[in-house]
Amino acid sequence: MAFPLLVLAVTGSALQSSIALALRTLPRTLSMFFAGALVDRWDRKRVMIACDIGRALSIASIPLALSLGHLTFAQLCFNAFLEGTLQSFFEVAYSSSLGQVVSGEQLSAAMGQEEVVEGITSLLGPSLAGLLYGVASLLPFLADAISYTASFVTLFLIRTPFQQVRTDARRHLILEIREGFAWMWRQPVLRTMNLVNSVGALIIPGSTLVLIVLAKQQHASDTLLGAVVACGGIGALISSLLSPLIQRTLHVGRAILITRWAFALLWLLYMLLPHFWLLGVVEFLIGFADPIEDVPYFSYRLAIIPDHLRGRVISACRLFTSVSNPLGLLLTGWSLEHWGTAPTIIIASVVLGATALALSCSRAIRQARHPQPETYTFSGNEQ
Repeated sequence: MAFPLLVLAVTGSALQSSIALALRTLPRTLSMFFAGALVDRWDRKRVMIACDIGRALSIASIPLALSLGHLTFAQLCFNAFLEGTLQSFFEVAYSSSLGQVVSGEQLSAAMGQEEVVEGITSLLGPSLAGLLYGVASLLPFLADAISYTASFVTLFLIRTPFQQVRTDARRHLILEIREGFAWMWRQPVLRTMNLVNSVGALIIPGSTLVLIVLAKQQHASDTLLGAVVACGGIGALISSLLSPLIQRTLHVGRAILITRWAFALLWLLYMLLPHFWLLGVVEFLIGFADPIEDVPYFSYRLAIIPDHLRGRVISACRLFTSVSNPLGLLLTGWSLEHWGTAPTIIIASVVLGATALALSCSRAIRQARHPQPETYTFSGNEQ
């Protein structure tokens, strides 16, 4: 939140601010082709520590240049691209490592805790950024640099290996990337979810943009808009805390279907509710539904992927949505501009309903369940 505010303050240009933000998200798409294969080759712990050190130094250079009066748009673009690149590698290494750091029995609980952490940071991060930026524009970046420093120190203190011992000979990088993608494609649950997610990602990221337009149309204040968006974080946080109970009740496939049908039906309420503040209830319910799928599905995905392929397979999975997300935002903005809110919401609900129907028709999704803990470790030929 603080970064676009700073770019706008330095340049006075909303266009340049959007360019800098785009440079931060661009590496996610570009690096997904090879980040996973490289992470599977390298030591995951060292990758994560190196990324944290690099991000700490990059972010710390912003308040340093700002205090010296030498901060430029070019530096901010460089910082944005570098941090986005390092974040992409860190996330792949982190996601690949979790199955090694915790036992198979703890995997679902660990995923639930990750959702709790994400919910808390989604609630507190923007508020903290606004508070610190209001005191001094360099403070959010100092805090961010300190957080990266704390991250690499705590990573250094973890003694559990982040991957199994590598015994396979290295091959051409393209062949290793193809191996990860081919393994993912042979898994019916992963293949179906990735194809459907590439369609759903055209819609779901545009929800905030729809809310902003609705708020302007109904003359809602920025404070009310922020409160409505925060309701989604509250719902996600509560659902994450309840995830152990939910997983004892729902198997993976059922959790996925409940979440996807909830998304399709709840989107229609954006158009039907008469008062903007009531949309806080919709956001709460959407936020509550999201971890119902995320916790069991992500833990299932991590459990079935062999350790030596995790980086490549996770990168292959993320590639589908990394392409769809920016395209979906553009399509949502174009639809709101040319067709208005009601047609946009209806089309979005129809698309989400189609994705829910497609998943409901998939036998692999309906029958998806967590493997038993003793099957989490693979040797030789995987399923």
